[in-house]
Amino acid sequence: MSYPQTIQYLDSFVNYEKKTGYPYKQSFKLERIEEFLKVIGNPHESLKCIHVAGTKGKGSVCIFTAYVLKEAGYKVGLYTSPHFSSVRERIRILSCDDPMDTDFCGMVSEEELEELVNELKPEIDSYNNASSYGPLTFFEVYTALGLLYFKRKKVDFAVLETGLGGRLDATNVVNPLICSITSISYDHTQKLGDTLSQIAKEKCGIIKKNSLVISAPQSDEAMQVIRDTVLAQEARLYTIGKDFNFQILNSSLSYQEFNFKSGLGELNNLKIKLLGRHQLVNACVATGLLLGLKKYCGVEISESAFKKGFLSALWPGRFEVVSKNPWVVLDGAHNADSARVLKDAVRNYFPDKKVILILGVSKDKDIKGICSELLPLASRIILTRAKNDRSLNPDELSLFLEGLSKLRPQIVSNAKEAFKKANDMPGQDSLILISGSLYLVAEAREFISGGS
Repeated sequence: MSYPQTIQYLDSFVNYEKKTGYPYKQSFKLERIEEFLKVIGNPHESLKCIHVAGTKGKGSVCIFTAYVLKEAGYKVGLYTSPHFSSVRERIRILSCDDPMDTDFCGMVSEEELEELVNELKPEIDSYNNASSYGPLTFFEVYTALGLLYFKRKKVDFAVLETGLGGRLDATNVVNPLICSITSISYDHTQKLGDTLSQIAKEKCGIIKKNSLVISAPQSDEAMQVIRDTVLAQEARLYTIGKDFNFQILNSSLSYQEFNFKSGLGELNNLKIKLLGRHQLVNACVATGLLLGLKKYCGVEISESAFKKGFLSALWPGRFEVVSKNPWVVLDGAHNADSARVLKDAVRNYFPDKKVILILGVSKDKDIKGICSELLPLASRIILTRAKNDRSLNPDELSLFLEGLSKLRPQIVSNAKEAFKKANDMPGQDSLILISGSLYLVAEAREFISGGS
């Protein structure tokens, strides 16, 4: 198969990132991915893994962790989802010998992905034809590809982000050195449960026997589930705000600076380019993971590696300023809690700007919750959609605005036209904010950065 045929083959698998309304507990079985990994030699068993689950911030935590380990001299496999422009972004290798000057540096090459898929295609097809658990999904196939790729590249560590939940996620086949639970809030409620306790129980499925767990600050409801799981698994728990604390020194549009204090160690004058207080929390979760590796696993990480790694970490689409003339901010906030965080960040960084909100959401999200948080920011509203089957039609989205805003929204069929319309609106004191969906943000980022 050529590379385009490889992508076509991968796209032929059921992809629940693009679908809604599927039965999570019935559809997802770890036995399926476990069986297939056995067929290809259980590549995950030789990997030293850092496993990250949560509702918000898990990608950022993975990025911070991987970049610091890279600066410490290690070869790091990084597995994240979803992707922005290319599926290759999901599988990356960071090495101190390689340049780090692009947003998704170190991603698997077209040639490598093509070769890997061509090699495994007979095993995949044979397994799917005979499996008593049903055919592999897109995420399961890609997880297997990533784990095998990391093994063959002989990475020192593999940093893995869960796709959905944790307990039944395809990445949960690993036995990690350390894991973290980032902020838990309401998302994917049709699959994970409609209470924070139920959602937390799914996320906590990654906590293994006698493991080390780093948690972000949580609601009382979610934290109780984490504590109960840690106790049942005889694990050790460290929590930001209780065991770890940080002091904010600076928060500007250029960078944020903070000090970190804990029983595991103290670090001063750490800087990150990712903006918003929530990213400071994510950086602290990553710091906890790294100091845990240092203390309990003997991993050598210098203070210089922390500083260089944090400052070089890039994660597009998370309160990302992509233009200053006009001001344009992209943020993939896709639940009420992340929308609230975004609202606070906009008010903090751009208190005097009139916000032109370009909003597009997925059908299975808490649409009213997202709207109730973001609409108060807006002086003008443009509703649109991403090129994704899960995206809600903007005409339907407009129905959710009733009672939440007196502004009359403009409805535009696609993101590119929505941005053109916003860009044509007068006012030097305006900020164009594009949000509601990572898929929408990914599309917008591509045509804005491309200048078209």
